[in-house]
Amino acid sequence: MSENNTQAEAQQQSITLTLSPEEEKAEEKPEVQEEAKPKTLEEMYADARLNEQEKKTVEEFSRKIDINNTNTVLEYGSAAQKKVSDFSDNALQNVRTKDLGEIGDMLTNLVGELKSFDANEEEKKGIFGWFKKQGDKISDYKIKYDKAEANVDKIADALEQQQITLMKDIQLLDQLYEKNATNTKELSMYIIAGKKKLAEVRAKDLPELTEKAKKSGLPEDAQAANDLANACDRFEKKLYDLELTRQVSIQMAPQIRLLQNNDTLMTEKIQSTLVNTIPLWKNQIVLALGINHSKEAMEAQREVTNMTNDLLKKNAETLHQATVETAKESERGIVDLETLQHTNQELISTLDEVLAIQKDGHAKRMAAEGELSKIEAQLNAKLLEINQVTDVTKQ
Repeated sequence: MSENNTQAEAQQQSITLTLSPEEEKAEEKPEVQEEAKPKTLEEMYADARLNEQEKKTVEEFSRKIDINNTNTVLEYGSAAQKKVSDFSDNALQNVRTKDLGEIGDMLTNLVGELKSFDANEEEKKGIFGWFKKQGDKISDYKIKYDKAEANVDKIADALEQQQITLMKDIQLLDQLYEKNATNTKELSMYIIAGKKKLAEVRAKDLPELTEKAKKSGLPEDAQAANDLANACDRFEKKLYDLELTRQVSIQMAPQIRLLQNNDTLMTEKIQSTLVNTIPLWKNQIVLALGINHSKEAMEAQREVTNMTNDLLKKNAETLHQATVETAKESERGIVDLETLQHTNQELISTLDEVLAIQKDGHAKRMAAEGELSKIEAQLNAKLLEINQVTDVTKQ
């Protein structure tokens, strides 16, 4: 295993052949990047895209610059820098962040209403209850439609106002872009004029003062040369500050275009919504109402058909029952045999009972007659006895 690893490492290592050790040292030295050379006056003119009149203005202005004047160095290009600052304030004041939160809430509420705009709220409780509810349901659908339509119109108006605002901002951004380009060019002209003057002073005035100080040996000449060198350094730093400001202005241009592009896209989106989406919503609401009306007619026809079928079934059952009963009654006699049998049986029973009652009465009368004779005999005997007692008392 160790031998295999050693062979693999040997294959991975690269071998470099050199003719002399100096070549190897030269190859090991890191590459040294060349320092950026300062641009020539013509290159700066080309970068700033100055025309001949603007070049002439830079040349004339460059001759007026006095680097030895402290106020000149302090105030140099400040007017252009202030324009950039004022431009930023103006952009912030006129171009505000677009807030579609309110419209978003309106869209959300409208979507909820459109989802609830449904005709499937039927309760089947018979044809009479169904027809009774149709007037209320139609009124409810009409109210929902009016509410949804009003909200759609409200959103359309809000979107139109937002579109107008965006279009104004797009026009304003065009103006700001042109103003920013002017500011950038003005800063470039200040920078070019300053660099031109600085180059001339360092190439001519500063060497002359330095040479004069060397020849005279006077401290005031040396101080003058030193003051001019310091003034050149300060002026160079001032130009660098202007270059930073110019870079900010340059970066502002694509930012303005990005913002303008976003506004344009949003305007196109709103336009598409107003032209396509909003009418589509209204069409869908109208279709929903039409579908609902068709469904109501279908349901009404279904209820009528169902009721007709139910009536036919009930009438058929009633007719069947009535016909059968009528046929049965027509086949019956005036008096049922069972009735005659029952009546005859009742009559026989009545006669038997009457006969039995008569026999019992006769027997009771015969017994009563004997008892009456006995009672009468007893009474007569009693009367005779009483008469005899009376005669004895008289004697």
